[in-house]
Amino acid sequence: MKPPVISIDLEQFWKDPYPELALMRQHHPICYVPELDAVLLTKRNDIFKCEKMVDVFSSVQPNGLMTQLMGENMMRKDGDEHMLERRQAQPSVSPRTVKETWVNEFRFHTLNVLDELEHRSGFDIVTDFAMPVSAHALRHITGLLNLSTQEMDEVSQAMIDGVANYANNATAEQRCNEATALIDNAIDTMLPTVNATPNASLLSVLTRANQPMESVRANIKLAISGGQNEPRDAIAGAAWALLKHADQRRKLAEGKATWLNVFEEYARWMSPIGMSPRRVAKAFQWNSIDFEPESKAFFMFGSANRDEAIFEHADSFDITRNNSKSVSFGAGPHFCAGAAASRSLIADVALPMLFERFPSMELTDDVEFGGWAFRGPLTVPVQHKR
Repeated sequence: MKPPVISIDLEQFWKDPYPELALMRQHHPICYVPELDAVLLTKRNDIFKCEKMVDVFSSVQPNGLMTQLMGENMMRKDGDEHMLERRQAQPSVSPRTVKETWVNEFRFHTLNVLDELEHRSGFDIVTDFAMPVSAHALRHITGLLNLSTQEMDEVSQAMIDGVANYANNATAEQRCNEATALIDNAIDTMLPTVNATPNASLLSVLTRANQPMESVRANIKLAISGGQNEPRDAIAGAAWALLKHADQRRKLAEGKATWLNVFEEYARWMSPIGMSPRRVAKAFQWNSIDFEPESKAFFMFGSANRDEAIFEHADSFDITRNNSKSVSFGAGPHFCAGAAASRSLIADVALPMLFERFPSMELTDDVEFGGWAFRGPLTVPVQHKR
């Protein structure tokens, strides 16, 4: 049976995809959306099982936006090729390296950012705190210390917009190409330094592993596209969620939950990574729905994380929730390689240090969110007593 056809309003879907996704889960959990030219899987268990079927739902997408714009990185490879590049990157992003090396850098730069905000009565958590905190962390992890925090944020956003450009916006494509060229130049500039003085950065680790240079470039671009916007949005979004939900902040203060619980519940509830695309490699049927070879399938993580069959009161933010079944970092062999770094940056450093420094913070305006493939707050304006 062909998947049912469900049309969406792309502008409204970008503003808030959750009502439409809820209707899909209820009535047509696997459906074809012509505006995206893809079959969407919206139920958690379907995604959890199908994402592991790499022979059917392949990450290899020669004609996909990410491959065309950023090069063929490890996220666009399966099997042995994927695992080889993942193992080569592991020394840079393993839990041990995060604990022994990166967390100290995280704390140092976060402290500096907070010091700069100390004498201001108000600021935007997105642009003034989360952006530089995330960017400083990524500068060190990638090894591209020659990029400023602003440049890191801009190239990440440009690539995110480029790989999510399913509406074929020419401006978004051009900005993405300019961003990747800037990253290539930054890599070329830093190569002599990391070759002379090896360190734990991705640039150093991958080149020492003799990974082909085109793969090194593609994988660093992957790290930037996922390692800046998503932590930035999760830091700002989780802070907003606590400020908006006083009852949840009280649970945290009373020791009923941890900062890691805050991050994991926010990542489930608002899903900074809302979707992962796949190419259907061969004819396949799932739940009576036929998947045609060479068609596109989207695993809708944002929908899976609000699946009513899995999560009670799924639309509510509850930091005491058991999130063991969430798929915020993926569910299969492409589980996010940077998960340990993200958890440490957000839950061990950024959130607790922000609220410790500014315990009287309060929101000064309503907060709007945007995105469905990648989602986060546009601004989070706050004030605090000096």
